[in-house]
Amino acid sequence: MIPERATGSFAGGLAVAYVFLHLLPEIAEGNEAIGEALADVVEPTPLVDLGIFVVALAGFAAFYGLQRLADRTVPARARAGATVGSQHPAGAAREAPLEPAGVYWLHLGSFMIYNGLITYTMALRLRTGIAFAVLFTVAMGLHFVLTDRSLEEHYPRRFPGSGRMALAGALLVGWLLDALLAPTSTLVVALLTALLGGSILLNVFKEELPSTGRSSYPWFMVGLVLYAGLLALVTAVGE
Repeated sequence: MIPERATGSFAGGLAVAYVFLHLLPEIAEGNEAIGEALADVVEPTPLVDLGIFVVALAGFAAFYGLQRLADRTVPARARAGATVGSQHPAGAAREAPLEPAGVYWLHLGSFMIYNGLITYTMALRLRTGIAFAVLFTVAMGLHFVLTDRSLEEHYPRRFPGSGRMALAGALLVGWLLDALLAPTSTLVVALLTALLGGSILLNVFKEELPSTGRSSYPWFMVGLVLYAGLLALVTAVGE
């Protein structure tokens, strides 16, 4: 059985390569698209050029705020106590209190929107080619696994019962919305990509770069080099 530290580090390497070689260039392309869409309305200036990155920053800040709220409301000691209690029935009486419902649903709801946006914008990946879409799907699939693990660590008593089904349902809702109301505006597409990009940046660097005791640098480099190599190959073939 492959250790968790190896799988987590491998996924982290994939995700970091995706962020630097795919996501950031994609956000920059969205900035160009916005400039073209608003050329007749707003005169291009360096300040306007920052607009798309402000949206990405807003996505980053919003998810970071929710993460901080979760950490303050459900301390690590309480989460650890609940996990131990659930693994040992004899200690059930010593389980930590049920996590606050309001914070849980707010945090989970943000990830439901996050998951929905990923599948809602999936068709945009197909426009860049099947190979790019496959690489994106692999990176996001591993990303979902690690996000699931993180949410279970934060809400060990609530998440296993309702969280996974809600997140899976959000993926389906995003896919259905894309099938029924696919985004057609270049401006909307660029803004959604930037908002999603900011939240992906936070989740990648927080959840997919494990602490020293839970990480393996060699496996991280394997994931990073593998994904970077595949992306470079796909880009070269597509030219």
